[in-house]
Amino acid sequence: MNIKGIDVSRYQGTVDWEQVKAAGYQFAMLRAGYGSDTVDEQFQRNASECNRIGLPAGAYWFCYADSPSDAEREADGCLRTIAPYRLDYPVCYDIEQASVDYAARQGVAVTPSLAKQFVEHFCRRVEEKGYFAMFYTNRTFLDQYLDISLAKRYAFWYARYSSTFDGTSCGIWQYSSSGQVPGISGNVDLNISFIDYPSVIRKAGLNHLNEASPTPDLPASMDYITYVIQPGDTLSTIADRYGTTVSAIASMNDISDPNRIYAGTTIRVPEDGMTPRYYTVRSGDTLSAIAARYGTTVNALAAQNGISNPDLIYTGQRLRIS
Repeated sequence: MNIKGIDVSRYQGTVDWEQVKAAGYQFAMLRAGYGSDTVDEQFQRNASECNRIGLPAGAYWFCYADSPSDAEREADGCLRTIAPYRLDYPVCYDIEQASVDYAARQGVAVTPSLAKQFVEHFCRRVEEKGYFAMFYTNRTFLDQYLDISLAKRYAFWYARYSSTFDGTSCGIWQYSSSGQVPGISGNVDLNISFIDYPSVIRKAGLNHLNEASPTPDLPASMDYITYVIQPGDTLSTIADRYGTTVSAIASMNDISDPNRIYAGTTIRVPEDGMTPRYYTVRSGDTLSAIAARYGTTVNALAAQNGISNPDLIYTGQRLRIS
């Protein structure tokens, strides 16, 4: 099985995800951030857009740990960042020579044993929170610090730039850093996944996804919006917010138990006859991410809500969407 994908960070700028999907790319790994709590400035938009257009995505977090407990804190920062979004691919820890160099500047000499502990502590924390854990590195770092045996415990995303695969045991192979993809300016990393991670993750009930099968197609006549379930949401509060009913949402999304929904899951909400839509700003939100999530624009939201500076919104602020 060869599933074609890419991975991106802020260095790819503003990605036109519809063009990426139309070009035949089937998944994306998105940098969520690095260190204890630094969020990639494009992550919220990238995750929202992938959720909106139905492009399966995973997330990765770059290692700047100098102790195993620091790696756990990085995992917690990653988990806070990804919580609002649906992820059909793994949550990955990216550890490379730059990680070792950073630790050295903090006075810590990273040994192979310590590097392995970083990965184990990050991935263990991710698993404790119900997500599918993975680690990423290149051939040189694997040989010097980690050893391929670690891939027997955690899924492995392997970086080695070549036109031919070398047979290393891994789930995803990053084979180029100079890809040219419609919708992206400049170079982008290209990947092949050898495993159908969305099916594996859903069947295992991980990433807060418990669907045994994809959401059924809807009748062409039925209008809807997509909504990413937030922590604390219930189906009844979502229904009230959008002027619809619990049964209508449950039916549209094949939800058998309306009392069991999960943060990060993308659902469809009936749009016909909806009352005005509102959204309460949460920590970490940006106006561009909110606009992308609801299929509108920053300018439209700013005009609708009398916002003079789109960069200044605050947690708890109630925005009218439409």
